[in-house]
Amino acid sequence: MIPADFQLPQPLAARRIVVAMSGGVDSSVVAALAAASGAETIGVTLQLYDHGEAVGRAGSCCAGRDIRDARAVCDKLGIAHYVFDHASSFKETVIDDFADEYLAGRTPIPCVKCNMGPKFTDLFALARDLGADCLATGHYVRRVQGAQGPELHRAIDPARDQSYFLFATTAAQLDFLRFPLGGMPKAQVRELAAELGLGVAAKPDSQDICFVPDRDYASLVKKLRPEAETSGDIVDESGRVLGQHKGLIHFTVGQRRGLEIGGAAEPYYVLRLDAQSRQVIVGPKRALAVRAARIDKVNWLAGDYRGEMTVKVRSLAKPVPARFDGDRVVFELPEYGVAPGQAAVLYAGDRVLGGGWIQQTERAELALA
Repeated sequence: MIPADFQLPQPLAARRIVVAMSGGVDSSVVAALAAASGAETIGVTLQLYDHGEAVGRAGSCCAGRDIRDARAVCDKLGIAHYVFDHASSFKETVIDDFADEYLAGRTPIPCVKCNMGPKFTDLFALARDLGADCLATGHYVRRVQGAQGPELHRAIDPARDQSYFLFATTAAQLDFLRFPLGGMPKAQVRELAAELGLGVAAKPDSQDICFVPDRDYASLVKKLRPEAETSGDIVDESGRVLGQHKGLIHFTVGQRRGLEIGGAAEPYYVLRLDAQSRQVIVGPKRALAVRAARIDKVNWLAGDYRGEMTVKVRSLAKPVPARFDGDRVVFELPEYGVAPGQAAVLYAGDRVLGGGWIQQTERAELALA
């Protein structure tokens, strides 16, 4: 087995590592690496939800079969495993927020809210109570020791990088966290799991929205907030009614499919959602161009950094050049599909500088031409 650097003082035999275990292959390999280091290793799983059909399906996490898988891995490794029920906290901070954001016409990112709440806040408290020297997770990011302390960097494997979802990690949390998989490609992680005979070696990866059965988020929102299916008008920017919709929850900024509007000279895209009037405002693609976005609840990890930077406004978006004015991200070139509710995450090369939640967008000049 390839030794992992948990960035702890020697001797590791005198250290205690708590591993956040979701029941998947990534956190299972982290537990194996921690146990192999010689440190006392404890696996901790938070039970976050139980939606009946969701708990038994492949691609979920932190429920049902996943908890059993985590326990089986700990038994094989000969380490302790604890399960804590945090379903109420998860529902309030993640699931209810997810539904409310869609009701407000915004596009939520529940994975970030989960990391900000149950995973890092609640797990931190548990790890501290257990006397841990660090909390290790299976996230694909890197913790790099910089001149002014730990820095958050992208993973070596760009296809697996999860730095966008961890932008809200605070400096204090980063001091306690460890990410031993950030320097490995996913294929190597699965190979390690297979070599160790872990039963989760071939288990499918969890989905982005793990608590939504069959990825049908609209059904979940309707179940939690029945008013979400209130119909309304689809209008152009002049207010002309072009059609009807069956609820704002079926649309996001930049969406083209599902509008069912014909006869236009060029395709319509969702430009914005007005929760108060229940309107879906549509227009041509050029009207999606954004020159700047105002953000709030900024988490800044880079001290007095003032150099060049790039920004991502969606998890799968390519980083683009921008500047940051404290509560406003200004794009060097017009950006498309910038949606309130999403995050704007700033980078200097591979380093995560920080980020915040998109509240409003400013139209680019070409959109007004």
